[in-house]
Amino acid sequence: MAIPEPTAQGLAPFGEWHTWYRVTGDLAAPKAPLVVLHGGPGAAHDYTLRIARLAERGRAVVHYDQIGVGLSTHLPEKGADFWTVGLFLDELDNLLAHLGITGRHHVLGQSWGGMLAAEHAVRAPSGLRGLVIANSPASMRLWREECDRLRSELPPDVERTLREHEAAGTTDSDEYRAAEKVFNARHVCTIVPNPPEVLASDAKTAADPTVYHTMNGPSEFHVVGTLKDWSVVDRLDRIAAPTLLVSGRHDEATPRTVQPFADRIPDVRWELFEHSSHMPHIEEEERYLQIVGDFLDFTD
Repeated sequence: MAIPEPTAQGLAPFGEWHTWYRVTGDLAAPKAPLVVLHGGPGAAHDYTLRIARLAERGRAVVHYDQIGVGLSTHLPEKGADFWTVGLFLDELDNLLAHLGITGRHHVLGQSWGGMLAAEHAVRAPSGLRGLVIANSPASMRLWREECDRLRSELPPDVERTLREHEAAGTTDSDEYRAAEKVFNARHVCTIVPNPPEVLASDAKTAADPTVYHTMNGPSEFHVVGTLKDWSVVDRLDRIAAPTLLVSGRHDEATPRTVQPFADRIPDVRWELFEHSSHMPHIEEEERYLQIVGDFLDFTD
């Protein structure tokens, strides 16, 4: 199915900068709007655009580019002390206020976006009606351990190539990127070649990798950035909103990385997509939209 055209687009002032957003549907509709938080950090919104089809069920869907990527303000001169979880929480709060939906909204976060969504939810904002944490770890220690396990299952020559270039600091080499694609085809998006919207997000990260390299690192599975020790595990019992967990059977966000969400969030359910890796919104699009749409309708 085609990605629906936006009904509105704009720039929300955020301090000295701007956050680009698009709305699909009517923010004033009876159903509370859904705000989609993309991954990365620094991956841009494009690869999540199929989720805009939830507007077909009478619910506005908001996509935006987090600061530092895509159509929002780029700040390549900023260092690690600037790119913090708190910055992106402030940006989300600012966007909710700009759109007038602070008092009534749902949040769906994918990958890093789910980590950010969990951070939003642990503050128990009164306007949060429902939470979807999609393909996200509750702890980056668990993520790193599981990525190491998944890497050990790669062909030996691929894993050797990755290790050699990581040790040499040459992760921008063509050889490393080729080996990286082997992992990604197994655990990030099993549809190869990747759909155009996934390639669009990848291109935007490559054009300005400031946020991704600072907070994550050079690849999905070599996490050496400022998020490497992040965890929300000990705060998950503060989440008051009904929560849906989403992950894929072949996901780099393995069941072990998701389990703390299931164990500690009071009102939670978990849907595992058997034929997906990290992007079930693309790999099993129709079922994903049905599951998520039904959950959102149940909550508000």
